[in-house]
Amino acid sequence: MKRLFLDCGMGAAGDMLSAALFELLDDEEKQTFLDTMKALAPEGVSISIRPEIKCGLLGSHFDVVINGEEEQSLDYHESAHGDHVHTHEHTHDGYTHAHEHTHGEHVHTHEHNHSGHSHEHALTHHGNGHAHAHHSMADVENIINGFDVLSEDVRKSIMDVYRLIAEAESAVHGIEVSEMHFHEVGMMDAIIGVTAACLLMDMLRPDQVYASPVRVGKGHVKCAHGILPVPAPATARLLLGVPVYSGNIEAKLCTPTGAALLRHFVSEFGDQPVMTVRRIGYGMGTKDFEVCNCVRALME
Repeated sequence: MKRLFLDCGMGAAGDMLSAALFELLDDEEKQTFLDTMKALAPEGVSISIRPEIKCGLLGSHFDVVINGEEEQSLDYHESAHGDHVHTHEHTHDGYTHAHEHTHGEHVHTHEHNHSGHSHEHALTHHGNGHAHAHHSMADVENIINGFDVLSEDVRKSIMDVYRLIAEAESAVHGIEVSEMHFHEVGMMDAIIGVTAACLLMDMLRPDQVYASPVRVGKGHVKCAHGILPVPAPATARLLLGVPVYSGNIEAKLCTPTGAALLRHFVSEFGDQPVMTVRRIGYGMGTKDFEVCNCVRALME
């Protein structure tokens, strides 16, 4: 039986989980993954996985570039753990434009090389700079269904995880899922992050997935309507029923995408079970702390 254990002692984010899982693949599988993601990415999106060192430990970092630049020009940031959250909220007109990127998730750089695999391709949205188109959950589903190079099972997992995120956002903002509209840039970032993790899980095919209790961090983050506590409301909702703790780091350590992926794939949270570990992967965040900022994946 193949078992996978995810050490979330520094929280979880989609990019960190994806990078950790990527490291569990052999060289041929890594290239297959990168080729598949390249085929899926829309025009103007660059995806790469590059080596990263934290606290002297070598791991990998997952990068997504939108329009060749960072998304810091969008309305506001919930800065935490090395990246940003952009949640465009316009609840007065009946819909919310929301997307969140945190904890090193979707950090935008340029082409990188990982273990001999270099991966980059272009991305442009409508108009100049960042796009301002918005899409409904039906639009998101159409995009995911169009990923015909992926199996039906992988597409279903992507949609299930994305729906968890949308339902959490819907609940905390008081908007029906059917009425939510996502800003195009953030929507594509989130879809790419979820797609990468779901594809990697399908390639690894663990029989059972375990995870440690999730460190969420502490403090507050700035959002469009004021200061909110860590974990952010959507993340906190996604982690209902999951063992969590704050720890002593004042930062946002778990993102909505990371929480949704854990909620979807993990069957049991707690201490690492007795395992004969054969492969270890380290997925790095962007910020540096006294503690190594990573998700660690261990697999039999």
